Amino acid sequence: MCGIVGYLGNKQAKDVIIKGLKRLEYRGYDSAGISTLQNNKLEITKTQGKVSDLSAVMENISHLGGLGIGHTRWATHGIPNDNNAHPHCDNSGKFTLVHNGIIENYNSLKLLLKDNGIDCKTDTDTEVLVQFMGYLYHKEKLDFVETVRLALNQVVGAYGIVVLCEDHPEMLIAARLGSPLLLGIGEDEYFVASDSSPIIEYTRNIIFLDEGELAIIKPGEYQVRNISGNEVVSKKVEEIKYNLEEIEKGGYDHFMLKEINEQAHTISEALRGRVNSEELTVNLGGIYDWVQQILDANHIYITACGTSWHAALIGSYILEEMLNVPVKVEYASEFRYRETAVNGDSVVICVSQSGETADTLAAIRKAREKGALTLGIMNVVGSSIARETHCGVYIHAGPEIGVASTKAFTAQVTIFNLIGILLAQKKGVNPEMIQPIINDIDSLPELVQSVLDQGNEILPIAEDFMDVENFLYLGRGYQFPVALEGALKLKEISYIHAEGYPAAEMKHGPIALIDDNMPVVCIVTEKGYDKIVSNIQEVRARGGKIIIITSEVNAELKEYSDHIIQVPRIHHCLQAILTTIPLQLLAYHMAVLKGCDVDMPRNLAKSVTVE
Repeated sequence: MCGIVGYLGNKQAKDVIIKGLKRLEYRGYDSAGISTLQNNKLEITKTQGKVSDLSAVMENISHLGGLGIGHTRWATHGIPNDNNAHPHCDNSGKFTLVHNGIIENYNSLKLLLKDNGIDCKTDTDTEVLVQFMGYLYHKEKLDFVETVRLALNQVVGAYGIVVLCEDHPEMLIAARLGSPLLLGIGEDEYFVASDSSPIIEYTRNIIFLDEGELAIIKPGEYQVRNISGNEVVSKKVEEIKYNLEEIEKGGYDHFMLKEINEQAHTISEALRGRVNSEELTVNLGGIYDWVQQILDANHIYITACGTSWHAALIGSYILEEMLNVPVKVEYASEFRYRETAVNGDSVVICVSQSGETADTLAAIRKAREKGALTLGIMNVVGSSIARETHCGVYIHAGPEIGVASTKAFTAQVTIFNLIGILLAQKKGVNPEMIQPIINDIDSLPELVQSVLDQGNEILPIAEDFMDVENFLYLGRGYQFPVALEGALKLKEISYIHAEGYPAAEMKHGPIALIDDNMPVVCIVTEKGYDKIVSNIQEVRARGGKIIIITSEVNAELKEYSDHIIQVPRIHHCLQAILTTIPLQLLAYHMAVLKGCDVDMPRNLAKSVTVE
């Protein structure tokens, strides 16, 4: 989850690295650091806090030269402080390293080092790795490349690393196993980064390092090798497709607010070229050749984490309704470690915004080992999930920088509708079931914009409830996952405890929490209207404060509510997209009013690439 930047070229490395780390700060912001090679000597500066804190510390330190590495950290081993910040170096001062991932056998390596008189000075697994490299370098009299390769062959765990060696001031080494890393190729310069955002300003030409690969970078040349066998690997140079403007705030106060307001556009992009409204058909080229195998499967699993899991839950409702087949949704962190009935007759659909989520990647690999067909729904082109699944569909939401996912969620639900329609049509489902959904899909971006246009109506609600300590979210059917997602957003960025429940389950425990201090968000749509109104009355009878998000505004709901927000009515398979947006805005406004860091909430990072 940490951010990594490496540079070799004719520019001042420190300038490229600091700017790159600022763009990567959504991946971790506990501490930051930089190491450069100047006059054949390593210079390291690091500090607890954000990249701005690092910049302040560096004002009186001359990091000169065109070779360097930098890091912004999300803490795993060791608390956030100056000492545990990256880069780390070995005791000889020859090696310095930045690392994303977890070294699982760090303790046994640490004991080996101690037995050989090498003591570690930090609480991190990363220092153990760089100390181990220094130990091998001096003990075995190896060159730089062989030192790194031999060390990595004895490491258990996950890593994306970039390494410098004082004895080789012309060389940068990067390696990847289980944590994303890519190489940018410019004019007489090279970049290494956790993702493409620090690179796009300088070049659009990139190479994705695959599992178990090591890149050796020198002035004017690079080479990629297999870590285990040391064979040279031929790599394809790919092109970054998005624009620099897409990773800037564009006049908004926060990336999250920008991304919420982009949803009419991102849903249009998800639909572009895929829906023929005149012929009432859907085309998804990424799964076209696999449709019959999907339909022939005996089991469909969907696996994901966090917000993507909520989209997956809605996706399961869509597929079950349209195909009349059972669909099971699993948290990827549970799926990967427990026994399942997955086999060669199964389809496993994996959902991830980044395409790099560690647990979801592990779930894919498990499914493939068991012979299942794997299908990815992801946002980032060229990501690990895109490369490791048999087939898939991109959501085309564009870069999502805010840690709390918004536009990716609504795009994922949109894609599940398209997959459901395509499979249902190929299965021969009655067209009268599908036609109303396709008809409403045409108007979806416009209706999303209409909800966004009334966003100011959310602010007074946030002002009323910004000081409460708990929230309850209730929904039925397709709106239950919306309740889960609304509660998650509030927890993530405002630090208010919130829970989402199926409305009827409130009577099985949570109703004990309701008093005149408890705000309850009720999501009311045409489907299941009478039942959830009964739940609202139960809350009202106990003094709870009622906030209603609804497509069914009438005198009854107005009477029952303390606040009411109307969204347009649309087909029930699509309705969750519209009811989610006010909940995103509610969480956003409450977090801003409370003075929280909306884009970088405490303890969180955007892409969870470690367990």
